[in-house]
Amino acid sequence: MDRDTMELLETEVEFDAAERPDVLILACGAIAREVLAVIELNGWTHVDVRCLPAKLHSTPQKIAGAVDAKLTELKGQYESVFVAYADCGTGGALDIVLHQHNVERLPGAHCYGFLAGNEAWDAMQEEELGTYYVTDFLARHFESLVVRPFKLDTHPELLPMMFGNYKRLIYLAQTDNEDLRERARAAAAFLGLAYEERRTGYGELQPSLVQFVNVATHA
Repeated sequence: MDRDTMELLETEVEFDAAERPDVLILACGAIAREVLAVIELNGWTHVDVRCLPAKLHSTPQKIAGAVDAKLTELKGQYESVFVAYADCGTGGALDIVLHQHNVERLPGAHCYGFLAGNEAWDAMQEEELGTYYVTDFLARHFESLVVRPFKLDTHPELLPMMFGNYKRLIYLAQTDNEDLRERARAAAAFLGLAYEERRTGYGELQPSLVQFVNVATHA
């Protein structure tokens, strides 16, 4: 990936297609790597990607508004648009926006679900409700997304209050990356949680994007 991952965390980022694009994927910056990997695997050269800041996940009540604003801004510029978000804590507000724009999104309630596979994620939740999930992106940015925003580095006494009900941390690994694995282990140790790892790859992200792009391309 050419862009600094911190840019994906903080700002909107554009990845332009090699050819004249007629398809847009509006994605969360936290899954930009995965979306671009799926595009490369399928050899798509006519798909633009626009990523909203990954830090929106810290304020999920703002996601629907941000998506609405971007879809309104880009209206009429593409033949087909797909939103690479799950509900992501919006409580249904995102679906209301997407219905207004006649746009589809990824399946499920959260990125943990579509990356792990929603049935597998439901099973993990049923097995242990007190599970804290970490993806490649969250492992990479644990300090920036969790530790510093919640002041856990300067106020460790907040840890039991915020994470006392969790029992384990599961690293949902999209890649086989030892550095990210060590970061996920360190996050589990910092939070005082048991560590587990599940290799998910791209889960339901890939078939969802393939279905959308194939239908859009042949429409």
